[in-house]
Amino acid sequence: MDLRAAHEDWVREREERVWGERGIASLAATHWLWTEPLELEGLPGRWCARDGVVVGEAIDGLDGELRLAPGEEAELAGVLLRGFERDGSLALRVLDAGAAARRGVSRIARFPLDPAARVPGVVRRRTSEQPTTSVDGHRATGEFDAIVELQLDGESVALAVQEDDGWYFAAFSDATSGAESHPFRFLRFPVPEGEHAVVDFNRAYLPPCAFSDHYVCVLPVPGNRWSVPVRAGERVVE
Repeated sequence: MDLRAAHEDWVREREERVWGERGIASLAATHWLWTEPLELEGLPGRWCARDGVVVGEAIDGLDGELRLAPGEEAELAGVLLRGFERDGSLALRVLDAGAAARRGVSRIARFPLDPAARVPGVVRRRTSEQPTTSVDGHRATGEFDAIVELQLDGESVALAVQEDDGWYFAAFSDATSGAESHPFRFLRFPVPEGEHAVVDFNRAYLPPCAFSDHYVCVLPVPGNRWSVPVRAGERVVE
């Protein structure tokens, strides 16, 4: 399959993951919970965090409690509920097929496909810990598995990456960020067998928080913030 055909297939899959009925853009709320039960807008019953799971109680028509461990889902009141956890704190996420339309977003703007945006890189495998900050100000420590050395517009840059099931993942920003493109973007590419990788910036994609303010995406670490432009991949949501 040639580059354009492969990229078009990737775009179609990406569009479905974002705009599908329960896709990324459908997140309507993230409710952080405590041990004291709370009433949540638009949802029946009361909700709390207990024994490491999200618990819904006193829900009309439901016999007993609704319990959702992180990642577990249930349909209720016309929406999809999903348990969520971050650093030991629990939240209830609400996914609503109409959320994107209410926010007035419906498409992803992209830079033109550029074969030159497929950049060779050298992988330096070494584990490191770096402080991270999320868009909501939450601070944590992230473990990174490698540094990928790249040449962009004649400038040497380094990309700190995390390994996940055979893929490298990273957040980055560049000279287009906040102007021509979203303030930061994400990348995934296969972990190579040796030390040589190909980083395809045509597949740079918008973080979930570009589609909903209720995501808590992690910002790029300082070394992944570059002064060179990367005019490839997804730009903004419109």
